[in-house]
Amino acid sequence: MCELFAMSARYPTTVEMSLEEFARHGGLAGPHKDGWGICWYEARDLRLVKETFPAADSACVRFIRHHPFDSSFVLSHIRKATHGQVALRNCQPFQRELGGAWHAFAHNGDLPDIESDARFRAETFARVGETDSELAFCSLLERLRPLWRPGRTSSVQDRLRVVERFAAELRQLGPANFIYCDGDALYAHADRRRQNDGAIRPPGLWRLARHCPAGGELAAKGLHIGARNGEQEIVLFASVPLTKAAWVPLASGRDRRGAGRPRVRLSRRVQTTFSRESRWMSR
Repeated sequence: MCELFAMSARYPTTVEMSLEEFARHGGLAGPHKDGWGICWYEARDLRLVKETFPAADSACVRFIRHHPFDSSFVLSHIRKATHGQVALRNCQPFQRELGGAWHAFAHNGDLPDIESDARFRAETFARVGETDSELAFCSLLERLRPLWRPGRTSSVQDRLRVVERFAAELRQLGPANFIYCDGDALYAHADRRRQNDGAIRPPGLWRLARHCPAGGELAAKGLHIGARNGEQEIVLFASVPLTKAAWVPLASGRDRRGAGRPRVRLSRRVQTTFSRESRWMSR
């Protein structure tokens, strides 16, 4: 399966990342890597880099590793192709503009019946590639479109409710681990994934929250995050733990009581406080 990574920070923080090492954590060595992508937000804009080559063979990956960048939101994806050709258009994260903001999305899992499901039709947004993941993203934006108007952004609670309903329906089609960012908040939904023993089960995502004092850092092989501009609050999401720290597995979106209510993790950067960095916002 594909591998996901996301970071949310209270303030823009310096990130050094090796996508090659990231892939190895998830067991995606050698021929299983069918492309990769990384995006980060910077001054209300979005930088996106994608390739179809394995990360180990990429000059772009080496450039990113040796040229750290500053951001509050980072999303990354390592691809194992199951739908669509090995082509740049099918590499994630995907990006679209909505309401004068860049939106980014990456998904892990198979959604075999999404094309025939009327709930996921999108009229305003169309796929460029052939993946079920991109169709899911277009459908999510279609649902969010009434909440995004030029010059007016709805509350994060209203947006979260839409994402929660979307996640609940997406899980009915197959594993629905995804990370989504609208430039104001990062949303992470955990479901189930193929584990190392071949079984498909939770957890689909893991989470690590850290407070970094000024000058502090979070470092591991392939990942370095520094708090150079003052103390930081940082939340990481990944398909598998990337460090020896105490990562917490995210519960599957389905409530254990069988209610089927979605659980979407919210992490939001605000100007003065680090917003309830990751509380469950289930209704």
